[in-house]
Amino acid sequence: MKSKLLALLNIVKSKYFLSLLSNGTNAIIGMVTISVLLRMLSIHDMGVWGFFLTILLLVDTLRSGFLATTVVKFYSGSTDERKIEVVGSTWFIAGCITLVFILVNIPAYFASLYVENQSVTLFLKFFGLNYVLSLPFFVANCVLQAKQRYDRLLILNFSNQGSFLFFILILIFIGRIEITTVIFVYLLSNLLSSSLALIMGWSEFRKFKHRSPKVTREMFDFGKFTVGTSISSTLLSTTDSFIINFFLGPAALAIYNAGTKLTQIIEIPMRSFVYTAMPALSENYNSGKKSEVIVVMKKYIGIFTIAMLPVIILTFIFAEYAILLLGGGKYVQTEAPNILRIYMMLAALYPAERFFALTLDVIHLPKINFIKVFIMFIVVAVTDLIAIYYTHSIYGVVGASIFSLLTGLLIGYFALNAYYEKFPFWNIYQYGYREIKELIRTNKAKFLG
Repeated sequence: MKSKLLALLNIVKSKYFLSLLSNGTNAIIGMVTISVLLRMLSIHDMGVWGFFLTILLLVDTLRSGFLATTVVKFYSGSTDERKIEVVGSTWFIAGCITLVFILVNIPAYFASLYVENQSVTLFLKFFGLNYVLSLPFFVANCVLQAKQRYDRLLILNFSNQGSFLFFILILIFIGRIEITTVIFVYLLSNLLSSSLALIMGWSEFRKFKHRSPKVTREMFDFGKFTVGTSISSTLLSTTDSFIINFFLGPAALAIYNAGTKLTQIIEIPMRSFVYTAMPALSENYNSGKKSEVIVVMKKYIGIFTIAMLPVIILTFIFAEYAILLLGGGKYVQTEAPNILRIYMMLAALYPAERFFALTLDVIHLPKINFIKVFIMFIVVAVTDLIAIYYTHSIYGVVGASIFSLLTGLLIGYFALNAYYEKFPFWNIYQYGYREIKELIRTNKAKFLG
């Protein structure tokens, strides 16, 4: 009995479980928040809120794209002295980018008076303030991710998502929920989580004085490619929203978002796998273990894809019930359930595409990754516009997504084979199947023994 409890405790304390718990808990809170907003806001207003967040995410990519991967790569496996310099340089780069946001927001605020689109107007008014309030929260996320402190990440991200939901419920209670008040409490939740990061010392602001020009330059040289990749990747994921918003309207965008939101049941655990895989891939690469990098990559792709197949199948079958649970009855009779079905079928290919991209960054080929994602963006933009022109329907936009996904998958696979090490594609899933069988056998023996 004692051995079983110890085995269970080891699983609970493992970085994989804590990473999944961190992302999963906050994803659940995020889904509850979206569910509440879908019910309390009109379809039009929900579309406005969704597009506001889309633009906010796109611009924030200039900061997160520059540093998220870069910090983990330069921090993992480094000496203690270099780690301090990496954190200090992270603060310097993040601060400079945020300062640019503030300076741009001054004329943007006055320009907002002449913009008719409500989402764009709200963004031009508030984006600078949002990035200032979220700066310590953002840096703390980068540092904790690099240190693999997923227990602290759980608390930090919970403070952000949890407080936002709490404030939304207060707005409902006092009868003041509308687009503007939702944005105010969103800013307030960023302030709260940033304050927590500073008070607990998780952002390690004091190490700013240890920034190094040499390390800053190295991080900048690497980050200029990852930011390009991240911007292109974010454009890739937000192009559908832009095209639907401007060609079909905010109501159509709300329906599209309702249909795609539940794909987070794939995205969230996959993000956890990516977070835990990145240090392992970086350490193997920095140690010169070339083949081990590919082995780790195949293990994560294969295990995750096979583990998610039952979820994909069940969501496909019960799509109407899933949409009913998420957004209420007003979305069930729309295109949302079928949009969910289409994206869940595509989700089976997400892990391979995502981990190919991650591995390209780790093995110092971010330029290829950038070119790949840029081509994917061009493909999705062209196919979306063609689909809108001929179908005037959300279905056309959704169906066009398969072309960009396949483009990224093929470019990533052939780039790894050409520039690093050859491996057969289908072997990934065979490897994953064997790994899952071994994991089940090992854990079964621990608990029964």
